[in-house]
Amino acid sequence: QAQLVESGGGAVQDGGSLRLSCAASGRTSSIYYMGWFRQSPGKEREFVATISWSSGSTYYLDSVKGRFTISRDNAKNTVYLQMNSLKPEDTAVYYCAAASSYTIIYSYTQEGHYDYWGQGTQVTVSS
Repeated sequence: QAQLVESGGGAVQDGGSLRLSCAASGRTSSIYYMGWFRQSPGKEREFVATISWSSGSTYYLDSVKGRFTISRDNAKNTVYLQMNSLKPEDTAVYYCAAASSYTIIYSYTQEGHYDYWGQGTQVTVSS
């Protein structure tokens, strides 16, 4: 089992920045990919970004490309999501997730490929 704890959410103005962190503990050696998802009120949870724990390869939701950057610090067992140029439509609860099985990177856009989830952290962007 792996445990994930997110931090770094908050409230910012349109155009502002936030950095989310997700610290993994437990069976971190079994992690292949880590990802970020988000869920807005009344909407389904959607994929935001994912990163290979070993190679650092990344994949993003089109609407966040160029604004968000996912990165990881293997020594700290932590994945980050740097969010710049935030927009009101980015408002959501952001969830960190970890996958313990390997597949092609595109497949990690799907929730079903993740085994462990954090509790979520709220991001609110006001206009």
